[in-house]
Amino acid sequence: MTDQSPRPGSSDRPDDRSHDHPRDAGRTELVVLGGMAREGVEATIRRIRERDPSVVVLHHDMRDLRRGRVHRRLRDAGQDEHTVLELAHGCVSCTVREDVLPTIAALAGTVRRIVLHLDPGLEPEPVCWALNSVLLGPDGEPHRPAVTDLVDLRGVVTVLDPTRWLDDATGDDTLPERGLSTLPDDERTVAQVAVGQAEFADLIVTVPPPGPPSSDTDVWELARTSAVLDRLTPLAPRLRLTDVDDRVFCGDLPDGARRGIPSGVHDPLLRGAPPLDADAGVRTLVFSARRPFHPDRLHDAIDHLLEGVVRSRGRIWLATRPDAVLWVESAGGGLRVGHADEWLAGQEPSVWDDVDEQRRALAALAWHPRWGDRAQDLVVLCHGADPDEIDAALRSALLTDVEIAAGEQAWADLPDPFGWAHDEPCEDPSPTVTRPTEGGEQRPGWTDREGEL
Repeated sequence: MTDQSPRPGSSDRPDDRSHDHPRDAGRTELVVLGGMAREGVEATIRRIRERDPSVVVLHHDMRDLRRGRVHRRLRDAGQDEHTVLELAHGCVSCTVREDVLPTIAALAGTVRRIVLHLDPGLEPEPVCWALNSVLLGPDGEPHRPAVTDLVDLRGVVTVLDPTRWLDDATGDDTLPERGLSTLPDDERTVAQVAVGQAEFADLIVTVPPPGPPSSDTDVWELARTSAVLDRLTPLAPRLRLTDVDDRVFCGDLPDGARRGIPSGVHDPLLRGAPPLDADAGVRTLVFSARRPFHPDRLHDAIDHLLEGVVRSRGRIWLATRPDAVLWVESAGGGLRVGHADEWLAGQEPSVWDDVDEQRRALAALAWHPRWGDRAQDLVVLCHGADPDEIDAALRSALLTDVEIAAGEQAWADLPDPFGWAHDEPCEDPSPTVTRPTEGGEQRPGWTDREGEL
């Protein structure tokens, strides 16, 4: 069953203050830096420190996490300090809450700039959620700040190797198989993390290959990687490692840059207006429909999202759950479905007063006389799959006219293989844990073994 309880020892912000921090020259600047290209990340840090030796770099090495130990490294112009932390619970969440957040809070106001260097197996989105939303200090204490009340979160920088990234983003390897996690039950895929790191980036630093492309195949793969990134993260400028300068502190980002703010369930799926035309064999499918999915047929259709697809994400409506907004998200060969929110059509009118203004406006604009705001909305980024075949498979999973006419009472008896939360491949029975977002809605997240915060 999906756990919708608040995170222990923390509290969501009572309002949406995470969006309201001004760009304040007097506050300590914070950049979150990570990526799977471990040597490229270190090279980026060296270039940052060469240009500004006063920058503080904070890194928590979690390779010994299964033994309850984390190695903290704090670097600045005058020191390179290593500390071994003994944790009561060997998990990413404990590390972030018990040491990452307090350390940044202690540095706030005493230094000009901080780089939070993430381990290669971490995604930046849940870390940024914690920076924005976890309140510091003892429970019950009034006026508890979050880290972003104390520092200026400038954005997220992801370092990637364009000669390897697309293979990582579309493969089936797990993190332990690649030596990127030592937790015994960590079944996250490399693709999940590689895609998440790039998708959430405000700026991408590319590690140049050691020489020019050696073949036409290499040139083609670089073109495909560029086309995927253009569509996956259209607002993130790309900077070569050799050109890293003050831009790495995200001072000149396009309008609409997320700057470490996680997306909500009902935010636009085509964030940043990515190109919709085909390029180097990379294509985007935008799927929409105004009738429910048959759960069993959708379960069969999901196979089409697991081959030749970089990323699929969006909101779906199952006939067996007329009130539930379900969130679908895939990367490479893995996909998860989880409860995210409730459709407005199934709630009391008074609920509208507490709903985000943008969601209210969009729901009213597209309101259906029978279905209300219920709808299917998915975006699928394909690198090898045929978008037309995926579209046909999804449409075949919608209820037919005859099934629609049978009515909602009949729909309730349809077979539903998804349970309350669902992972693909089906052999993985581990639960999905919801991650709270602003406005009280829920969004599928990850368990502690998978980097949940």
